[in-house]
Parts: sequence; C-alpha cells; structure tokens
Amino acid sequence: MYKLTQSILKQFLGFLKTNKLLIFTLLVGVACLLFQETAMASLESSLMSIKSRLTGLVLPLVAVIGLVIATFSFITGNPNAKQHVLYALAGSAIGFVAQSIIDFISLSVH
Repeated sequence: MYKLTQSILKQFLGFLKTNKLLIFTLLVGVACLLFQETAMASLESSLMSIKSRLTGLVLPLVAVIGLVIATFSFITGNPNAKQHVLYALAGSAIGFVAQSIIDFISLSVH
C-alpha cells in the first residue's frame, strides 16, 4: 500500500512539473473568484477582505486537508506518519487560531 501511495505521489508531482502554466492559471482564477470585492475598494478594506477570507476560509480548509492527508498517511502505514500527524495538528491549531492571533497583533500595534 505504501508503494502505491508513492507511485501516485510521483505521478502527481510529474503532473505538477509538466503543467505549471495550467496550475498557475487555475490558482489565479480561484484567487479572482475568492477576492472579487477587492477590485473597487480602498486599500484598507481590500486588506481586511483578504485577511477575513484567508483566516475564515483558506486556513481552516488547508488545515482540514492536511489532517486528511496525514490520516491517509497513517492508515497506509507510512513510517513518517506520526510526524505527519503532529505537523498537521500544529498547522490546524495555527489555522483555526489565526484570526485571534491577527486580532491580537493588530490591537497591540495600534
């Protein structure tokens, strides 16, 4: 099962290397869809919108995806699975607490 996971990962990395322009275009398209309201706004409101999208949507989503991948790694018997799970938990904690960290820093700066 571990060798199957490695071959799938190698194929995925090969796809990423050969289709960089396609991936970049998709990422720009997703960014445009996520941050539509920032086009005609002031700089401060644009930054606040980006902050709320990142901390409210992107960071928790990435944290959950990281947990799913770490769990899959653990289930397939990867020898580094414990390390993956610890990193995913640490990333999830930061992802879910990011809004509080940003608010604390902005209050201490002002």
